[in-house]
Amino acid sequence: MAGPPPARPVTPALHAGAWWIWALGLAAAASRTTNPLLLALLVAVAGYVVAVRHAAAPRSRSYAAFLKLGLAVIAVRLVFAVLLGSPIPGTHTLFTLPEVPLPHWAQGVRIGGRVTAEGVVFALYDAFKLAALLACVGAANALASPARLLKSLPGALYEAGVAVVVAMTFAPNLVADVQRVRAARRLRGRPDRGFRGLLQVGLPVLEGALERSVALAAAMDARGYGRTAEVPPAVRRTTSALTLGGLLGVCAGTYGLLADQGAGYGTPLLAAGLLAALAGLRLGGRRSVRTRYRPDRWDARAWLVSGSGAAVAALMIWAGSYAPGALHPPAVPLTTPELPLWPAASVLLGLVPALLPGSPAPSPAVPEQRTAPLPSSRRSRTP
Repeated sequence: MAGPPPARPVTPALHAGAWWIWALGLAAAASRTTNPLLLALLVAVAGYVVAVRHAAAPRSRSYAAFLKLGLAVIAVRLVFAVLLGSPIPGTHTLFTLPEVPLPHWAQGVRIGGRVTAEGVVFALYDAFKLAALLACVGAANALASPARLLKSLPGALYEAGVAVVVAMTFAPNLVADVQRVRAARRLRGRPDRGFRGLLQVGLPVLEGALERSVALAAAMDARGYGRTAEVPPAVRRTTSALTLGGLLGVCAGTYGLLADQGAGYGTPLLAAGLLAALAGLRLGGRRSVRTRYRPDRWDARAWLVSGSGAAVAALMIWAGSYAPGALHPPAVPLTTPELPLWPAASVLLGLVPALLPGSPAPSPAVPEQRTAPLPSSRRSRTP
């Protein structure tokens, strides 16, 4: 008799910070271009990685909600461009709306009037960039577990990190609650669409959010959240001085790098500010009386994932110096956007997480329901 099949080795979960660095790299690349072909390629790369690497959790379904939010942003931007006009001059008139006369103090603002193809295309490019940014953030929200990301924060940022994590989990939990309530209403034969259905779905969803907030507060209080260790006053003053001085150094160093006159002192001041801020966070972590159970490790896979996102951002920034026309196709005159070869190849580096070995967390197994065969006298006969 053959024994049970050998269990597959479980691949450890990827560090949540690596997913956020990867997604922020794609978002930085999206902020550097208005080419709709490159933006569509970035959204496709993020969507493919989410489809391959997402885990069986409610947060993985939030990516579709971010895509719908991006489409809503595009629609709203186009409506405003049509009704309020566009600063881009154009010669190709699509249609003309009745213009509302405004007083003299509102010069430069108009409602209605001539709608040109150049203005609509410019608004479409601008809105598509914002939609791509939302898609990148939605990919990070669907792939990275907020709880695991909270475990990796320094002790000094733990309290602020809890607030951020609770805010990040609101969107996926809200999507899951809406889908659950709508499915229950459909099973009961009640409407779940339209304005009336939205009102009847919104009340249970808000009630569930309130109950979850109360349960989270009780759980945090039971686990001693907010307790701090006794730290000498000298250490507290040193921590405040290092953190504040480090942040000021980072701001001054960044300004020096961006300004032409401060190129000499920008880099050392930025490095000194970062070191001082990290030292302050290190000392501030002594006030946090918490331990980490099985902390996530930053392994080679995390380096590959975060490095791929950083490479996409760096190559796109570099492409802006030698091919600005390809990254920003003009709306005046109207031209067909082209897909530049090397920027598109750099975007494809974002597919590295989908090629890594290992599979995402499996969905919970559902036992198969078996029914005994009916007797021959009770079986349905077909001619």
